[in-house]
Amino acid sequence: MTLDPEDSKIITLARAARARNGSAEGAAVRDETGRTYSATDVALTSLTLSAVQVAVAMAVSSGARSLEAAALVTQGAGPSAADQEVVRELGVKTLLVADPDGTLRS
Repeated sequence: MTLDPEDSKIITLARAARARNGSAEGAAVRDETGRTYSATDVALTSLTLSAVQVAVAMAVSSGARSLEAAALVTQGAGPSAADQEVVRELGVKTLLVADPDGTLRS
């Protein structure tokens, strides 16, 4: 599968966020204006969010009204139902999922 360069970019951003923080997951989204947001999962005693949820929250809190694309980098099984639902709500049909080395799974 050949990826659009902009989709490759969000996978790279998700990989970098994950590596930088030593996190289980990294995610990145691109909004309707082309701005990108990358994040990692949050696992605090009082707050637990997936990387996808954090990236979407960052985009929305910055004024994004919709998303063009979303990517998740993980060694885990893949996106949760909640991850898929939150990106779908903002217009993304397919959540790109990649291994930590950048190999696209889906």
